[in-house]
Amino acid sequence: MTDLDLGTGFPGRAAREATFVPPGPRLRPREDTTLPGRFTYSAQIRTTGAGMPTARFPEWLAGRKQAHHFRVDRIPFDQLDGWSFDPDRGNLGHRSGRFFTVEGLHVTVEEGPFPEWQQPIIVQPEVGILGILTKEFNGVLHFLMQAKMEPGNPNLLQLSPTVQATRSNYTRVHQGGEVKYLEYFTRRDRGRVLADVLQSEHGSWFFRKVNRNMIVETDEDVPLDDDFCWLTLGQIGELLRLDNVVNMDSRTVLACAPAWPADSGALHSDIDLLSWITDERARHQVSARLIPLDRVSDWVRGGSSIDHVRNWYFRVMAVAVQAGNREVAGWTQPLFEPLGTGIAAFLVRRFGGVPHLLAQARVEGGFLDTVELGPTVQLTPNYHDHLTGPSRPPFLDLVRDAEARTIRYDAVHSEEGGRFYHAESRYLIIEAEPDQAPIDPPPGFCWVTSGQLNSLVRHGHYVNVQARTLLSVLNSRAVDL
Repeated sequence: MTDLDLGTGFPGRAAREATFVPPGPRLRPREDTTLPGRFTYSAQIRTTGAGMPTARFPEWLAGRKQAHHFRVDRIPFDQLDGWSFDPDRGNLGHRSGRFFTVEGLHVTVEEGPFPEWQQPIIVQPEVGILGILTKEFNGVLHFLMQAKMEPGNPNLLQLSPTVQATRSNYTRVHQGGEVKYLEYFTRRDRGRVLADVLQSEHGSWFFRKVNRNMIVETDEDVPLDDDFCWLTLGQIGELLRLDNVVNMDSRTVLACAPAWPADSGALHSDIDLLSWITDERARHQVSARLIPLDRVSDWVRGGSSIDHVRNWYFRVMAVAVQAGNREVAGWTQPLFEPLGTGIAAFLVRRFGGVPHLLAQARVEGGFLDTVELGPTVQLTPNYHDHLTGPSRPPFLDLVRDAEARTIRYDAVHSEEGGRFYHAESRYLIIEAEPDQAPIDPPPGFCWVTSGQLNSLVRHGHYVNVQARTLLSVLNSRAVDL
């Protein structure tokens, strides 16, 4: 008779010890519990790293800008080289069939001040790589960052990941040079993967676009190119306090770092939070379908731009680019130009001594999964000032009128400079009082800890790109809540 543990039905100790286990592959721990501590330690090193003191970084970045020739000029559509409007559908695409296309999108939603709209949208089905290479120096993790020019950056040169490349770029569709350090992210034998997840991009301007966000550790000697530098996570955190220095691609990758705060508890358990997100996804009825660009209502195509009839939201325009340190020295391309500076802000309160962020279940037309968690407020104020009553976004006035003493973090950051022209948002973290942000928030909002966001961001399509920017601020200790 089989020896059973009383009441469980599972084999008892005698039966287990008598069971022969044949030799097999060595099992590994499911989690490396040392990683959060290593990232946290790197975040504490803020002033001096193995590469350069933080105070010297502005001089280094200015030197990289002077070392190369950069120029971006607006051009009419008929001066685009290799790009054209499809005669049948009006979509704007490249003759190679690669890179991306500008098409139309028709969206209907059941809730919100704008129940239906049409717009141009960027369609880029290929998956790019956003990768940061990391290495220990003197026992401290350092991150290999790049001074990279993007045509849409207001100041052209910003701090980019080690590799920031679309599949078209790194497969050299443009017949340009090779992407430096790419092999660390395409060959598994070149390093140890610390983070690897597909994340969405801006759901308002991209249709179901994802990039592979990676952090890879190496112990090899890495030849240092002149446009690259090693920085600690804390040094990057110091730079995140500055306007338009750390680009969007760096921010989204750093949000995926395994730097989970040791929360002592949370207002909602993890399973309750996942259930709430699932409920939000189930209750929102969203229809988003691609349509021909030349059939998008309320948008007009001219010789140099595609504009909304009210001159709202954004325009589609074109540029000619010269960049001495890119894989291709010159090219032309379309860009989206937002008309106004956005706001992305988390409200924060403490419950049981634990900081919580008020997350919003965001519905955006380009999302793959309907809803992702975004900041408490995420919008361009110009297009919401006229709304009143229930249509006015919750907490907008609280964020816009926040007193200086309540603002824990405040910086302007550029969005994706490879697709958007001078797209900027003001990112904030603001302390809220109980009467301003109640423990039971309005529908569509939920209090979460930064540790819970860090757990969710290990999986794709849970935390949107704006919330990931603010999570990178917390992971790098640019602000301590």
